[in-house]
Amino acid sequence: MIHYIRLIRPLQWLKNVFVFAPIFFSTNLLKPEFFWPTLMVFASFCLISSSIYCFNDLKDVEADRQHPKKCHRPIASGKVSVMGGYVMMLLCTIGALAILPLAESPNTPYLYAIIIGYWLMNIGYCLKLKQFAILDVSIIAIGFVMRVLAGGIATDIYISHWLVMMTFLVTLFLAFTKRNDDYRIYEQTGTKPRVSITGYNKTFINEATAIIASVTLVCYIMYTMSPEVIHRLGTRYVYLTSGWVLAGLLRYLQNMIVFGLSGSPTKSLVKDHFVQFCILGWIASFFVIIYL
Repeated sequence: MIHYIRLIRPLQWLKNVFVFAPIFFSTNLLKPEFFWPTLMVFASFCLISSSIYCFNDLKDVEADRQHPKKCHRPIASGKVSVMGGYVMMLLCTIGALAILPLAESPNTPYLYAIIIGYWLMNIGYCLKLKQFAILDVSIIAIGFVMRVLAGGIATDIYISHWLVMMTFLVTLFLAFTKRNDDYRIYEQTGTKPRVSITGYNKTFINEATAIIASVTLVCYIMYTMSPEVIHRLGTRYVYLTSGWVLAGLLRYLQNMIVFGLSGSPTKSLVKDHFVQFCILGWIASFFVIIYL
């Protein structure tokens, strides 16, 4: 059973907290009528993303067996059979679709469209699209934007262009830092962790992440000082949270360029205490400013 749990990668479910962004930034986080449908969408995304992880491991089983880290994945290591992988994929997909009506949202048909669209996009990613540099990281970022849109649609909350832009930029930044780790493995072993890695090199990745980090910070500061946001949130002090964003971005760049620790962003979130401190500080300060 433990190997099937590893197959669906529950640690990666942390990525789906992006669905809570609309109710958090709209000051509706503590209202049950908003929290419950968002929670159901979160659960649906957890299952549909696990379905994709199963398919990805099935598709890449031979390549994973040549990878220094991925060779320990359940299917690549033989702990879970190919048939078992397909069964788990099917169960996760059915579960993701079955949960959506529990959100009791008037926009449930649109939620189905997003979840199915997300599934199809990622199936395409696993089959072919991940082989193209830049397109691969862009698809990852679009997937996070879809999470945010689903959270807004479930609760009928307006999604501002600021939230869409920030989500895309931050997740594109994280995707590029992950490519740095892939390229380092390619340099050290000569083994391609992914086909698209030949479209990257260290200089390009470092410059791209630095540019995206700069644009992200500027975009965030513009967001906090936007008259629209100040009016909607009822406070002009949101800009005070910018320091946490800067510190977090710099830490990620330090991990990537100085320490070479740019692997899974989720694992960095779990293990890096400085990143955890920045995120908790940002959430706490934002919560105090807009809720208290």
